[in-house]
Amino acid sequence: MRRSRITAYVTSLLLATGLTLTGAAATQAQAATGGYVALGDSYSSGVGAGSYIGSSGSCDRSTNAYPYLWNAAHSPSSFSFLACSGATTDDVLSGQLGTLGSSTALVTLTIGGNDAGFADVMTTCVLNSDSTCLSRISTAEAYVDSTLPGKLDAVYDAIRAKAPNARVVVLGYPRFYQLGTTCLGLSATKRSAINNAADYIDTAIAKRAADHGFTFGDVRSAFSAHEICSGSSWLHSLNLLDVTESYHPTAAGHSGGYLPVLTSNA
Repeated sequence: MRRSRITAYVTSLLLATGLTLTGAAATQAQAATGGYVALGDSYSSGVGAGSYIGSSGSCDRSTNAYPYLWNAAHSPSSFSFLACSGATTDDVLSGQLGTLGSSTALVTLTIGGNDAGFADVMTTCVLNSDSTCLSRISTAEAYVDSTLPGKLDAVYDAIRAKAPNARVVVLGYPRFYQLGTTCLGLSATKRSAINNAADYIDTAIAKRAADHGFTFGDVRSAFSAHEICSGSSWLHSLNLLDVTESYHPTAAGHSGGYLPVLTSNA
């Protein structure tokens, strides 16, 4: 290949690379300079992460939660932290969408677990037999099949209508337990079934998010080796001193689990 052809080739390659990098930089810049709105339930508000914001009341929004950490690291033009402990899809629709607008560049949320009866599933499994636990999980999975997709569609449609220019990152839920270890508390049968239920709802959420053109942030790999029964859990087990924190991510779960997944997808 003659020098002139090599020069032309290298120049065109550099231009193409430059354009690619510029496009990526523009996407990151949009997320950083536009407004950021954090919606969802306790996994987004930061229940279990401590350092709760007094003005958030029973919503238990934490300065250690992944939305707060992302805001601190990227300094978007505005930050609206509306996620709330116990929130369902109906709660998001009725009380969390007010600050969305055309200038919103990033929206994040975890939602669906409370609709499917997360708290009741765990209460049932802690207090009852294996068979009762599995039956309750089966009921929850039936709800995920029959009703949750429509509930998620309503939320996702509303977000897109109110924030037409936003990148929307829907984050999932981690598996709770590291299996194959000696662990006090729930039986191996219950732990395995609960993990399978987490996979079940994550699969449903990921599909609905994709169908709406949203990004699904899968945190299960990030929490691998940091589940309950591991040597360094990023999830609270049953906490009798503060039951609401049970089975929620710790501060390390937000900074080491959720935040990197959001950062790679925002």
